[in-house]
Amino acid sequence: MLQAVADGRVFVERSGDTPPQVIGLHGWARTRTDLLPALREFASASVDLPGFGHSPEPEPGWGSRDYAELCRRAVSELTSEPCVLVGHSFGGRVAVCLAAEHPELVRGLVLTGVPLVRKQPAGKPTLTYRAGRSLHRHGLLSDVRMEALRQKYGSADYRAASPVLRSVLVNVVAESYDDELRRLQCPTTLVWGSRDTVVPVSVAETAVALVPHAELEVLADADHDLPLTHPDAIASACRALLAGATR
Repeated sequence: MLQAVADGRVFVERSGDTPPQVIGLHGWARTRTDLLPALREFASASVDLPGFGHSPEPEPGWGSRDYAELCRRAVSELTSEPCVLVGHSFGGRVAVCLAAEHPELVRGLVLTGVPLVRKQPAGKPTLTYRAGRSLHRHGLLSDVRMEALRQKYGSADYRAASPVLRSVLVNVVAESYDDELRRLQCPTTLVWGSRDTVVPVSVAETAVALVPHAELEVLADADHDLPLTHPDAIASACRALLAGATR
């Protein structure tokens, strides 16, 4: 069942007739459907984050913390009891921010493939791109030429995104969540693919050391798309957190 919450700004797919025990937040450029296999055994809600699936785009220039505040409204409408949040990649950024700021809403976190800490400073755009951006800003380079530079020098996610989501992407790739990780009060399980080349296991190892109550499970045969390839591992982590114990 598809349901609109937060004044129609967020759409969720519900499973079960009771308030959700588990709520899923998907990765960048994905939709709620990615997490449905992992959530199918629970009373659950899988979210289309703003700008993806059925949910309308956010305000330009949002970051993960803005998404988390809107998701707080959605979670509060869906259930009055603390839930387990599942976050994949970008959705995990949002989940961590939400759990850190509103611990009363979250009884546990399951995170997979999330860029939680920056292993090195964000790289600067090429000189050619920066020069073109400056010329465009001053009306000396056409929109068509500027878009050609974006297509040439931008990442695949950046090239595919709308102008609003491009502004969001620029913000979130520069974020790090060391402070939020240290403030997490709920038990947290990180489930990672050993072959994840998008967010390597070393990121998870650094992050888990910052979280007061966290465990890391590494799956030898998994990559970044673990919600699609290993939904049972995510479901198992949720089951343990709902039972009140870390794995």
